[in-house]
Amino acid sequence: MSPTARGAAVADWGRRMTAPGHVLALNAGSSSLKYGLYRVTDNVCEELLAAQADAASAAADPIATVVDALHKRSLPRPDAVGHRIVHGGPRIRAHARIDDALMAHLEEAKAFAPLHVPIAVAMVKRAQEAFPDVPQVACFDTAFHATLPAVAKTLPLPADLREGGIERYGFHGLSYESIVRQLGDAIPERVVVAHLGNGASLCAVHRGKSVDTTMGLTPTGGIVMGTRPGDLDPGVLLYLMRERGYDAKRLEVLVDRESGLKGLSGGTSDMRKLHTMGNEASRLAQDVFVHVARKHVAAMAASLGGIDLLVFTGGIGENDAVTRNAIVDGLRWMGSFEVRVIPTEEDAQIARHTWRLASH
Repeated sequence: MSPTARGAAVADWGRRMTAPGHVLALNAGSSSLKYGLYRVTDNVCEELLAAQADAASAAADPIATVVDALHKRSLPRPDAVGHRIVHGGPRIRAHARIDDALMAHLEEAKAFAPLHVPIAVAMVKRAQEAFPDVPQVACFDTAFHATLPAVAKTLPLPADLREGGIERYGFHGLSYESIVRQLGDAIPERVVVAHLGNGASLCAVHRGKSVDTTMGLTPTGGIVMGTRPGDLDPGVLLYLMRERGYDAKRLEVLVDRESGLKGLSGGTSDMRKLHTMGNEASRLAQDVFVHVARKHVAAMAASLGGIDLLVFTGGIGENDAVTRNAIVDGLRWMGSFEVRVIPTEEDAQIARHTWRLASH
């Protein structure tokens, strides 16, 4: 390429990066689809629409709901579509444009997060049908944790299993990325971020990088969650298989949908309802949640060699002062550190990554 042509190519790339584009961010959960339309440049991300569609019913078509919402509000057709993908498996550790090869890797990744990845893959295929010829980007919750050191990501298992991709991956990475971005250049050296919601985890952030986190191979481990138990003695699962006749499918239902706050309370995974119930089971559920969260904050601080800032985010972290205060009150022995509440911006992170990867 001649110097003139090279200069023209660079200038064209710069224009595309600074020119605004409209990005549709799709954040698929097990029963709903959060979505937003953003006007994005390289340094500005403006929200034009934020809503939610039902994805639980087999008859529902959440993408049709999205298309209808854009049309009714006379909003532009997206120039790119970004998808939150919980797990990329052992081969995908960075956000990437979606092509046939990546879709094949996502089929493999279904085994690592069967509650989340199959739904996300179906959403990708439906979005490709609804928005043909529009670039689509996969944004992985595991990507932020690619910086985990060997001592944090290695699970104490035989080498042949570890070589097959069994290790600590970590999740909620888009949320943690958004917190680091919002803290900016003023981010302290040692930060613990607590993403507390129906899914919950903590991350140790050293100089803006993930160095430890609570979730492991799957989004089931770590602290107590709405319907997931967090860390659990593996002997419990062996006992249930041996003495109760549980198979893999029954265990999957137990650890994904019947445990955590729901299992402890006898019916609800909603912390707001637990605060109002006032019975012994609801109090126990709240107390266990707080107790386990405290222990893991201390564990993340140990990985950092101390703590300068504790950030709460996520639905519980942002909105439940009772739970936040109970966690912090049990950590006073750790000395002085700042506590902040910062709203997560997962969908905006999806939009930023999508435009960066789709616009060149």
